[in-house]
Amino acid sequence: MPRYKLTVEYDGRPYRGFQAQEGLPSVQGAIERAVKAFCGQDLRLQAAGRTDTGVHATGQVVHIDLDKDWKPDVVRDALNAHLIEEAVVVLAAEVPDDPRWHARFSATERRYVYRILNRRAPPALDRGRVWHVKKPLDAEAMHVAAQALVGHHDFTTFRDLQCQAKSPMKTLDVARVWREGDAVLLEFASRSFLHRQVRSMTGTLAEVGVGRWPAGRVREALLARDRRACGPVAPAEGLYLVGVRYEGDASAAED
Repeated sequence: MPRYKLTVEYDGRPYRGFQAQEGLPSVQGAIERAVKAFCGQDLRLQAAGRTDTGVHATGQVVHIDLDKDWKPDVVRDALNAHLIEEAVVVLAAEVPDDPRWHARFSATERRYVYRILNRRAPPALDRGRVWHVKKPLDAEAMHVAAQALVGHHDFTTFRDLQCQAKSPMKTLDVARVWREGDAVLLEFASRSFLHRQVRSMTGTLAEVGVGRWPAGRVREALLARDRRACGPVAPAEGLYLVGVRYEGDASAAED
């Protein structure tokens, strides 16, 4: 039973998150229906990340186990043909060298980018795909404040109250903020994240950006280990899962 690694892109707006839920639209459900239409097989895929309602992806990774050997390009093109009515695209399909490879458990890094449109005028083309912040943001101050989050910490402050993770301890490898014209971009990388951790960190850093918080308050919030010390939670619409890395990836040295 060959295993296929699929790299997937999707617009999160039509879906109630990635994970399949009875009676609700999901990215997982769309892909599994496409597999059924392609080869008649009922299956449950495995994914590197389970994004929330409204969160997008340009580099989600999933795996499926098919009953028959197909060329990877055939799998990709057939699934896309059956996803034509969905906001989901399979960018690439491949067969991993290691048959034990797992989309979720073999991942060594997940990388997210948060997009803020920072101008007075609202978005026209990117509505639902960015967080629109009218007040000018100081991206440099946000970047400086973000460095307090890098490393191995108790992220209770930035953890949703409904988070089911056993421990709040996580290692944040990358926290970067920069400006590109009217856009302010935030990038975070870690082996794994707590529920709504990225959006909580983003909303908190935006408080620094607009001048409501001094940069040092982010570290104080982290050390408080108290959800009440967190700033506002940024909306889902600006968040993208942009990549997942695995041991031995050729892209392991790339950003």
